[in-house]
Amino acid sequence: MKIKFYKDKDSFSFIDVAPNSTAADLATTLNLTAPNQALAVAINNEPKDLTASFQENDEVRFIDFATFPGEEIFWHTSAHVLAQAVLRKFPQAIPTIGPAIENGFYYDFANLQITEADLEVIEEEMKKICKENFKPERCVLPSKKEALTHFQHNRYKKEMIENFVEGEKISAYHQGEFFDLCRGPHLPSLGKIKAIKILKTSGAYWKGDSKNEMLTRIYGISFPDPKLLKDYIAKIEEAKKRDHKILGPKLDLFSLHEEAPGIPFLHHKGMIIWNRLIDFSRRLQKKAGYIEIRTPTIMTKELWVRSGHWTNYADNMFFTTREDREFAIKPMSCPGAMIYYKEKQYSYRDLPLRVSEYGFVHRFEPSGSLSGLFRVRSFHQDDAHIFAKLSDIQDEMSRLIKLVEEIYEPFGMEYEFVLSTRPEKQTIGSDEAWEISTEGLRSALIAANKPFTVDEGGGAFYGPKIDLKVHDALGRSWQCATIQLDMSLPEKFDLEYTDQNGIRQRPIIIHRAIFGSVERFFGSLIEWYAGKFPLWISPSQIYIVAVAERHVSYADSLKDKFEQFDFEVEVDRSNESVSKKIREAQMGQYNYILTVGDKEMENKTIALRTRDNVMHGEMALEPFLEAIINERNTKAAQSPFTK
Repeated sequence: MKIKFYKDKDSFSFIDVAPNSTAADLATTLNLTAPNQALAVAINNEPKDLTASFQENDEVRFIDFATFPGEEIFWHTSAHVLAQAVLRKFPQAIPTIGPAIENGFYYDFANLQITEADLEVIEEEMKKICKENFKPERCVLPSKKEALTHFQHNRYKKEMIENFVEGEKISAYHQGEFFDLCRGPHLPSLGKIKAIKILKTSGAYWKGDSKNEMLTRIYGISFPDPKLLKDYIAKIEEAKKRDHKILGPKLDLFSLHEEAPGIPFLHHKGMIIWNRLIDFSRRLQKKAGYIEIRTPTIMTKELWVRSGHWTNYADNMFFTTREDREFAIKPMSCPGAMIYYKEKQYSYRDLPLRVSEYGFVHRFEPSGSLSGLFRVRSFHQDDAHIFAKLSDIQDEMSRLIKLVEEIYEPFGMEYEFVLSTRPEKQTIGSDEAWEISTEGLRSALIAANKPFTVDEGGGAFYGPKIDLKVHDALGRSWQCATIQLDMSLPEKFDLEYTDQNGIRQRPIIIHRAIFGSVERFFGSLIEWYAGKFPLWISPSQIYIVAVAERHVSYADSLKDKFEQFDFEVEVDRSNESVSKKIREAQMGQYNYILTVGDKEMENKTIALRTRDNVMHGEMALEPFLEAIINERNTKAAQSPFTK
């Protein structure tokens, strides 16, 4: 019989296979037996184990490690290896869930307390299990009753089984003596795992709910080639050097304190970067036709009930009661913008109306999920609401994509667009509105010729969205910008405009944040540049080293000169050695270090050293000043003095 075999996404050929032959048979025939190859198979776009057999005219594609589905299968199988190893060494442990994540996997256990030394023991047992080369075997449990019998001593698995719909397939996998509830697919054999490492352990609440008990979570990662693990560990070491949670306080940019968990303190140098980001954004928004407003941080319960947040977002909000009235601290700026719009009557000539706000919002995040500037409880959004006609959508989206590119271009970051569609539960708005909104965003991306991926069910509760995910210097992705189309809030707030025929119509709303969370973007910048900011945004631009006390007055005169052109300058007047002063400047990541002694004071010059520790020698002041003014004004990524 014939099957349609896809070698890659676009090219295929028809292959003759024997009746009842399996994907494993075909993989062997095609010599796809390397550890990174043929991890599973997609038959008619449904991922399956290699034990799956073919039918006439099936569309077949092998899944390898180079794809996300392949990584997910590889790492989820590895999570089972982790659970098996833990149970061998700690039989009293109770396994709960063990998913693949973006980089690796984890497994959560109840009734388990371990130390760092225990992690080494578990890792060695995992390596042993991989060498035993078990072949994971899938079995379908015929009923919920039988599934509950299999896992009668594990209340966590029983709770998961109870949530299955009656008649829904319940599958599990055998792996040697280990048996776990799982939908699969899995690797054909554990021998494909050639490198495996335990990364860390932490606490985690069952189902992520702080009302539930705390479990022990163990993180790991695995690869089909030891070199990939070596490269990953090198990347992790580089990530530690760039960690904004370490660099931020070290460079005097921000700090975090228990007195305000999840709410960062921005220091003076951090505020320099912050203000430059906002000023940069403000100028481009004004050029793009935005007006700016500010709405209250605390507003009444009635507003949030009307917007839908009280019903759909209350678990993430902060509340207070005064004078027998309930208030909420805003988690989003949208409802305030609706009230602003209702202040006037608009005609079709007034639209689109582009209204920006640097909104200060508060959202409750579980303490275990807080992480530096990336996951906080209070942050600023460079928010905007565009009130528009349906016919404006494509043009406005094109304008927005252009604005995104203008704002991100100076930073040199790589990014991708993701279209997020309607979530399965707790959404507002009609099916028709969701369909029109989603297709509007999709059409705009296609018209702008922007490649994008689709995140099914990843939209906001009130509408679909386009997210911009930034890839940092280590290849990790962070969600920053977001663009959301909304036909629901205009209905809820009874927003109107008059069309060309004098008839009252509903506007649509485009919600938009380009930095997204300014705090998260700031943290991403720290890690992107490893604290070595380009001159235009640097809080530490020029450091002047006075060789001796008699040179301080000349150093101060240079400082005054640079400050006339709005540069950030510091003079080291200390009695320390010149080498120690220079080291101090290098540790502070100053772009330019200027040393002034007898010769420089006499010649009215400077001795220039750049941040890369290259000495450029004596230089006249004016050419240097002209060069750095141009460097700043052009937002250059590199110094003109870099060799």
